[in-house]
Amino acid sequence: MSPAEAAAWAALPGWMSRQRWYTGKGHEPRLALVGRLALPGGTDGVAAQSWLVRDVAGAEPVLYQVPLVLRAAPAEGRGDALVAAGADGPWVYDGCHDPAGAAALLRAIVGQERIGDVDPDAGTGARGHVAGALPALPASGSRVLRGEQSNTSIIFAGDGDVMPVILKVFRVLHPGRNPDVEVQQALALAGSARVPRPVGDLLGRWAAAGGGGAQGAGGQPDAVAEGHLALAQEFLPGVQDAWRVALDALARGEDFAGRARSLGRATAEVHATLAAVLPTRPADRGVRDSVLATWRGRYATACRFVPQLAERADQVEAVLRAGAAAPWPDLQRIHGDYHLGQVIDAPGRGWVLLDFEGEPLRPLAERTLPDLPQRDVAGMLRSFDYAGASASRDADAGSDGSDGSDGSDGDRGGDGRAWAARAREAFLDGYGEVAGTDPRADAALLRALELDKALYEAVYEARNRPDWLPIPLAGVERLLQG
Repeated sequence: MSPAEAAAWAALPGWMSRQRWYTGKGHEPRLALVGRLALPGGTDGVAAQSWLVRDVAGAEPVLYQVPLVLRAAPAEGRGDALVAAGADGPWVYDGCHDPAGAAALLRAIVGQERIGDVDPDAGTGARGHVAGALPALPASGSRVLRGEQSNTSIIFAGDGDVMPVILKVFRVLHPGRNPDVEVQQALALAGSARVPRPVGDLLGRWAAAGGGGAQGAGGQPDAVAEGHLALAQEFLPGVQDAWRVALDALARGEDFAGRARSLGRATAEVHATLAAVLPTRPADRGVRDSVLATWRGRYATACRFVPQLAERADQVEAVLRAGAAAPWPDLQRIHGDYHLGQVIDAPGRGWVLLDFEGEPLRPLAERTLPDLPQRDVAGMLRSFDYAGASASRDADAGSDGSDGSDGSDGDRGGDGRAWAARAREAFLDGYGEVAGTDPRADAALLRALELDKALYEAVYEARNRPDWLPIPLAGVERLLQG
C-alpha cells in the first residue's frame, strides 16, 4: 500500500462505524480488504478508488463499498468528508462527497469503462454499462442527497441539454443483480414513463469467501461473485415525494383522494408492464407454504420485539391461514417496498416510482423473486394509514407518546383516520380501473399482506423509533378486528 492507502486503511474502521449506512451498530468493524478498484480520470496528486471491504466482526460477514479520493494536498471546504490525514498528508476523503470521486464513478458508467484492481492479483474488477442516452457528463459539480440510510445518492445538476442525473452508490454489496437496476431498466426499456430514464450501471466482481476476504485476515476466497456497485438515472429536481405531499395536504385539511386514485392507476400500470416484460410463475402449493412460513416467521420476530403481540397468536394465525388459502394471481416482479416515500408526482408526467430495491431487511435472493402484486398494494395502504396517524401524532399534544396515547384519540386523530380511509379507498378504486380486478375482491389475501406489513413495521419501530410503535400496533389491531 502507498502511504495514503495505509493511512486510509488504519482510519477506516473508526470512520465506518460512524456512517449511517454501516449496519453493524454497536461494535467496531473488523475489516478484511477484498479489493481496491482504480477509478478512471485521476489527475496529478489526486486518485479515486472504490474499496471493497468485508466486515467480519458480526455473526455474518458483510461486504461494503467505500469510494475514496486520495489527495496530495487538502481539498478546500471538504473537511466534513475527511477520512484520514497525517500531519503533512496524505489526505483521504469520502469519494461520494468529493467531486473528483463522484465524477470518477459516473465516468466509469458513461464511458463503459473496464476497471481493474490496484493489485492485479486481487481478482477484483468492474465494468460500466450504458442503458440510456446521456449527451455528456454533467459539468456543474455534484452534491450528496441527505437523509439516506443504506446507500449514498449523488446529484449532478443538469446543464443545457444535459439532463440532471442521480448516481446511487450501493454501500452494502450482494451477489446477483440488484432489483433497483434490473426492474427500473426493464420498465424504462419497455417504454414506461413511470420510472426515471436510465443512464447505466456499474457491475462489480470480487472474490467471495465463506468468512473472509481476498486480502487480510479471515480466510481464502472460494468463488467469484458479481453484483451491482452503482446505478445512474435521470434526476427529477424540484419535486417532493408523496409522503411530504400527503403530510402537507393533511396539514392544510386538503383531501388526497384524487391523487390517491391516480396513484392507484399508475401502480397497476407498472404491475402490468412488469408482468409483460419479466418472468412470472404460478402460485403453486409449494410457493404458498413458503410464503405462509415467512409470514409466521415475521410474526414470531415481532413477538420477540413487541411481547404483547404474543397474546394475539390465534387471531394472527387465522388471518394468515385465510390469506394463504385465498385465490392468488401468478407471481411477478413488483416494487417490494412500496410506500408514499417511494413515489413522486412529476409535473407534466404524473406519478413516478423510485427505489425498487425491496425491503432492506430481506435477503437479496428473496427480493429478486416473483412476488404477489398485492404486496405493493398492501404497502401503500399501510402508508396512507401511517400518514394519517403521524399527522395526528404531530398535531395533538401528547400524541408523541408522553401520555401513553397512540395518536388516535381526539378530533384531529379522527380527521387523520378519515383522511387515510378516503385515500385508501380511492387508491384501490384507481388500481382496479387499470388492473380490471378490484383488489378488494381478494380481501383475505390483502388483509394477510397488510398484517404482515404492519408486523414488519412493528419490528422496525421497536428497534429504531419506539415512540412510533403505536402506529403499526393500531394497524395490527384494526386488521385483527376485521
